[in-house]
Amino acid sequence: MMIRYASYFIAALLPLLLFRWFAPASIGEIDFWLLWLLAMVLVSLPVIYAEIALAYRSAEAPLAGMQKLTREADASALWRGFGWLAALVSIIIAALVISGASTGILTALTELNSAPEVPSFAIAAGLMVIAALLSLLGVSPLPIGLGLMLIGLIFGVANGLPNITFAMTNISLGEWARAVALALVSVGAGTGLYWFGQNRITKQAVTAVGVDNHHAQNPSRPQASSEYRATKLVLPIWILQLLVGVVALFISGMTLPPIGQLLYWAGVIFVASYLIHYSTQQLAHRFGLLLSLAITSIIALLLVVAIPTVWLVGILVIISSIAVLLLSVFAGWQMKISHLRKSLNFGNEAFYNLWRVAIRLIVPVALLLALIGWMIQWLS
Repeated sequence: MMIRYASYFIAALLPLLLFRWFAPASIGEIDFWLLWLLAMVLVSLPVIYAEIALAYRSAEAPLAGMQKLTREADASALWRGFGWLAALVSIIIAALVISGASTGILTALTELNSAPEVPSFAIAAGLMVIAALLSLLGVSPLPIGLGLMLIGLIFGVANGLPNITFAMTNISLGEWARAVALALVSVGAGTGLYWFGQNRITKQAVTAVGVDNHHAQNPSRPQASSEYRATKLVLPIWILQLLVGVVALFISGMTLPPIGQLLYWAGVIFVASYLIHYSTQQLAHRFGLLLSLAITSIIALLLVVAIPTVWLVGILVIISSIAVLLLSVFAGWQMKISHLRKSLNFGNEAFYNLWRVAIRLIVPVALLLALIGWMIQWLS
């Protein structure tokens, strides 16, 4: 039963998890808010539609689904890289938030005069091991993580909200880069998480649309197709992301008391465990469950111990942008028009045409401009 709501938990959790890495310097910039809203509409929304459509079309999880879809479209195996990158992105997110959790917990314990004589990277390694063990529970840690994080944030609200002064600033490519990163990474676009969640719900009830002789043998399929609408799945997720994102922007600069920090970061560990679970499930298609868990845990452990947090943010931006670029070009240029039209099942042809223009042209151009903006920032 919990699987049905996993996508909604993720939609609510990712902004709370990741806004702090991208937003604090821009909280009071009105133009940044407007750029973020624009990126949410022009970039994130089309990409989430693409994920849900490919989930429905393939009736498989991202890694296995991309293999099926590339064979069906007679496309290069290069496009299967999205499945691998999506798994890697979720591992990087898990490493990033665990790294933040180790620093936050150490800070809270220091304020409580209870800090152990242990380096931060050792605490991070221990927390990652705990998250890997919790990943065996599957979806179950998500509501626990959300509950703990919300309780911790309530402590912060009781402690006082940050005083924000709003002003218009000059718009730059760097600002657009942060807005796109926030719109993509913080809503999980390109991670395949919504694809994975949708597949888990419909795997037994829905099969791939493109098997014509199966249509003849399964008279209930046309009825299921007529009832299915990608919009019914996408819009609730996207609207929830938008609302939680606005809240997360307001509170991303908020200071939590020590108890609030401990509760919040404990919740983060539970959420990170689901990201590890997702990556493990993807790699299990190729390596088997136990070996995949070992590979995922080792990569996450190496990232959290050996890579500084600020570098993890940069790696996350680059790899997630490449993953989304692969997804958008594959969905827009490699997939057959008739297949995606059936998988999206828009009630109006004009909506499909708008989505196709966005996924083929707007999303790739926006991502390339954002990457240029990040390069300019890093070089300066």
